[in-house]
Order: sequence, then C-alpha cells, then structure tokens
Amino acid sequence: MHLYLHIPFCRQACHYCDFHFSTVLSQREVMVNAMVQELELQKEYLLNKNLDTIYFGGGTPSLLSEKQLHLLLDQIRRLYSINPDAEITLEANPEDLSKEYIHSLKKTGINRLSVGIQTFKDDSLQHLHRNHSSQQSISAIKSAQDLGVENISVDIIYGLKNHCLSDTEGDIQQAISLDVDHISAYSLTIEPRTVFGKQKAKGLLKETPDNQMAAHFELSHQLLQSAGFEAYEVSNFAKNKRYSRHNSSYWNQEEYLGIGPSAHSFNDKSRQWNVANNKSYLMAIEQGNAYVELEQLSPENRINEYIMTRLRTMWGLDLAYLKQSFEQINQNLPMLEIQKWKEKQWAREVDGFLILTESGKLIADKLSSDIFLI
Repeated sequence: MHLYLHIPFCRQACHYCDFHFSTVLSQREVMVNAMVQELELQKEYLLNKNLDTIYFGGGTPSLLSEKQLHLLLDQIRRLYSINPDAEITLEANPEDLSKEYIHSLKKTGINRLSVGIQTFKDDSLQHLHRNHSSQQSISAIKSAQDLGVENISVDIIYGLKNHCLSDTEGDIQQAISLDVDHISAYSLTIEPRTVFGKQKAKGLLKETPDNQMAAHFELSHQLLQSAGFEAYEVSNFAKNKRYSRHNSSYWNQEEYLGIGPSAHSFNDKSRQWNVANNKSYLMAIEQGNAYVELEQLSPENRINEYIMTRLRTMWGLDLAYLKQSFEQINQNLPMLEIQKWKEKQWAREVDGFLILTESGKLIADKLSSDIFLI
C-alpha cells in the first residue's frame, strides 16, 4: 500500500504551477497538526496496513522542519507497518537542501529526494519564477550524494520560452552529469489559472508549437536513453531499475491514501479527494466537518483509468486482460483502432502487451482517448 502527503506551501508561486499551495508559511505548524489528525481519521481507508512507499509532495515539502516531518512520520509509524525497504520520498527545492537540512532528513528516515531543478539556465529560472540558481541545483545534488543519499530524482522542463534544442540538450546533459539514477523530463504545459496561463490569454506569451515541442521530446528521449536511462514512462527515466515505486503504484492501479488539502485517494472501488483550500481543510478537521468528495468507480471508469495510465509506461497494456475487461461489460475491444496504431507504427505488440513506440508516446493521451469507453 502507498501513502501520499500533500504539503500545501511554497515560498512563492512558480509561473507555470497549477498545483494547490499557499504562501502563508505561518500556517505550517497548524497544518501539520491537522494532517496528523487526518491520518487518524483515515486509518481504516487502507485495509492492508503495510506501506511500501510514502511520498511527501506539494507544494514544497522541503519547507517543513525536521520536527514537523517527525510528527507526521511518527503518526504514520503508529498507524501502519512501514516495510523495511520502503521508499520514502520528499520533494525538495534546491535552495532548501543545505547539508544541515539533508542530514536532518536522513534522521527522519527519508531515503529518496525528488529535486525540482527544471532548467540550468538562470534567465529561464527567473522567467519561471523559481527561487534558486543553477549553481544551487548542482551544489544541492552533490551535497546530498556526499551525505549518502543514493536515490535522487531531478525534474527538467523543456519547451521553455526562447529555448532552442541546444538549450534542452544542455539541460539534459547537465542532469545526466550529476550521476543521478532518475530524471523526469516534462514538456511545459500552460494551465489557465497560472501566471503563464493569464499571460497567454492576453497574448503576452505563446506556447511552443507542437512540432517544436515534439523535437524537444525526441531529443530528450534520445539523450537519456543513450546515457543508459530506461524510458519507463513517457516523462520518466531511470537507471539501475531505480523507478519511482510510488508513482509506479498509480500507473499500476495500486491502492493509496492521500492526506492533506487537495490530496487524492484510491481503494480499487472508489476515488476520493480532499478540499483544495487550506482554510476550509483546517476548519473541517477542527470541527469534524466533511472535507472529502467521493466518486464510486464504474467498470467503465476502471477500464479507462487502466488504459490512460498503463499505456504511458514501458510495460504497456495487457491485451488479454483488456479484452476480458471489455467483455465483462458486453463491449468489444476496438481491435481495428489498435491495428491502426500498429500500422502507423505508434505501437507494437510484444508477448501479448501493447507498447507505444517513440512516435506513439508523442500522442499517448490522444491514443488513450480513442479507445476510452464513454
């Protein structure tokens, strides 16, 4: 089983980010206390009490102190059995990763860092409204490695304003040179509610054209795979089998509990999500009011989720399982559509699994929607 904790605080708003957060850092202590309470309230959600992964996401979890992290982890250890080899991840910004802070993280039991670098170009970091420099990124990774943190992932965004292919190549090669075992490389997506989204609506910012974004995508894949990284998901690459076990649990439809404002949970039968508002969440926890919305998953929902998540991975779709799932609701698997994918070399069949090619990965979301049950 898996546990996600959403830490809804950031020092400042990145111009591209659409995740839930607040910059009112004075609420960190009361929020951690409320999340400790929610862990108790939701203790029956996961029937299996053995945790294989714990993930502190956000927001910026590296804004929490060692004491605050201990409060959460002590409550988790009281309620669950954490497997000896559990993956315990903390998302972090480079500017937070001093040697003192990294040392304190290790004392809590956190054994994996996911570091939001995004780019090594300082002018682009300023455009993104990030709060660190490229040198801080490099120093943070080296400090973590020097202190014995072996499991490190870094995030890179390509398709940024005024970035050409050589900029993407520089970012990817610099990330590779850091000798980490996991790199996430994402295309910039402009969401409506963000600063970039508002600039786009006013005509002040243009998205990178699809053909150019495809070139950045293909280059990043080529560089990473040439360096020994497996593209185990459309945007995620690992060496030495260091896949993100937590994120892989989502793609494999394993059960997980989400704690904190905006966090989602899944228990194989339903999906639920917490209110995405810090004040409402805190008030509900304090007063014992409802703060969760629930959606019962129909067989069609389950099939669509399987298609959407698994098709993005190197493991692909189990065609026998998919055919059986369609038949259970008196539907036929759309084999003509799947055959078209093969003919256009968007996908190939390997030992009964349908796996996207590099060109298919470019349009993974569209391909998924083409065979969704409506």
